[in-house]
Amino acid sequence: MLDLESIDFDKGGGLITAVVQHAVTGAVLMVAHMDKAAVVATIERQRAVFFSRSKQRLWEKGETSGNCLDVVDLAIDCDQDCLLVLAQPRGPACHRGTRTCFGDQLRTPAEKLAFLAELEAILQRRIAERPEGSYTAALFAKGAKRIAQKVGEEGVELALAGATEADEAVVAEAADLFFHTLLLLKSRNIPLAAVLDELSARHAARA
Repeated sequence: MLDLESIDFDKGGGLITAVVQHAVTGAVLMVAHMDKAAVVATIERQRAVFFSRSKQRLWEKGETSGNCLDVVDLAIDCDQDCLLVLAQPRGPACHRGTRTCFGDQLRTPAEKLAFLAELEAILQRRIAERPEGSYTAALFAKGAKRIAQKVGEEGVELALAGATEADEAVVAEAADLFFHTLLLLKSRNIPLAAVLDELSARHAARA
């Protein structure tokens, strides 16, 4: 639980820096400022609220665009004058339409890997909402056996590409296998985290 009284608002003239990080991928989405009222509003609404220095008022991220930041957790730094906001964005974080206020180009290796967790969440939404024309929803509706069959097919295609085709084909087939494997896990109600835990445990046992 964040202790409001421990935050040093005086050091910055009533404001602290707020660094917003994607709760799943770890990407730094934006940097803004908060006063005490903004921190209180953020906690109450569970959506990121900042203090606009240009407009001299509180503003909730996405209040006009709808691209809100759903807050997952908050943490204050060691100097008590900077707040880390872990959030799940609803749409682009930047008003210019990019996923972060630092553009779309820079992605760390960890962030690229974390997209698997983001993809898992996307699959869950497709399964729950069943949008018209969704390949994911249609295949999921056919059940675990059909999905398992697709995983087998994609595995064979990846093996063949690895033996005889160019790198681009190997990458494409590997992506297909990852996708269908995630969907198979969903059909069995097995979270991706369980597979990652197994890999981690194996590594620890052999270290």
